[in-house]
Amino acid sequence: MATTIKQDKRLKPDWLKIKIPMGKTYINVKEIINHHKLNTICTSGHCPNMEDCWGRGTATLMILGDVCTRACRFCNVKTGKPTETDYDEPRRVAESVKLLNLRHVVLTSVDRDDLEDGGAAIWADTITQIKTVMPNTTIEGLIPDFQGVYKDLKTVMESSPEVLSHNLETVRRLTPKLRNKAKYDVSLEVIKNIGEFGIVSKSGIMVGIGETPEEVLQTMDDLRGVNCQVLTIGQYLRPTAWHYEVKEYVHPDVFEMYRLAALEKGFKHVESSPLVRSSYHAEKHIH
Repeated sequence: MATTIKQDKRLKPDWLKIKIPMGKTYINVKEIINHHKLNTICTSGHCPNMEDCWGRGTATLMILGDVCTRACRFCNVKTGKPTETDYDEPRRVAESVKLLNLRHVVLTSVDRDDLEDGGAAIWADTITQIKTVMPNTTIEGLIPDFQGVYKDLKTVMESSPEVLSHNLETVRRLTPKLRNKAKYDVSLEVIKNIGEFGIVSKSGIMVGIGETPEEVLQTMDDLRGVNCQVLTIGQYLRPTAWHYEVKEYVHPDVFEMYRLAALEKGFKHVESSPLVRSSYHAEKHIH
């Protein structure tokens, strides 16, 4: 197995260098998102693939505002008390998807533990409105755990997205250190319920946080145990000094080892490389 490289705070490895966003398609996507006052995880999460995805005319739209009720140690999304729920947001999102002429759209959201249903109704309305104006557009939802409440998850599933993703984010041992309020086994139950409902189930993890290869392989087994079909693995990058420390920059050869191991374990599709994020190449995960 290839070795990993300990974090150098002064210099990241060459394989983590990203391009500066530019190009006409990128500018068009940015203008539509800004005009319709939409949030994206691309900007809120400082995604390293924004130039690539927006340049191809795709984006991951973030609904239910841009303030999360949780404070996970890996995430750069704002945390605090959200403002009043915007019930017109589903219409604006659907209109924007139509203007962008997206064949596949990824939706995600902040955690809204302040709402009785965790935001499930807004989720379902957004998916339904997109399908109404763009019936041939496929949809992936990267959802929160809804605090493990099945009826709220069911509300989203009944709106019939093609893919539902819920990220484990890290291995079992590190979950309490990184994920505020979230529970490893609750997340596994969410993924299990998605598959049993007949929707393509997907999850993602970050590496370079202090996990061992054995723990990564065990996490794969845990996900396959609930019939998770699609897996993404990417390098954790520390957004600010407040966030959890990067322990190592994992070499691309290790990511390839993880990809092959995941395929051997039965995942139908695997994205595994340093700059991979949950929605990267999401259009390939439908089938």
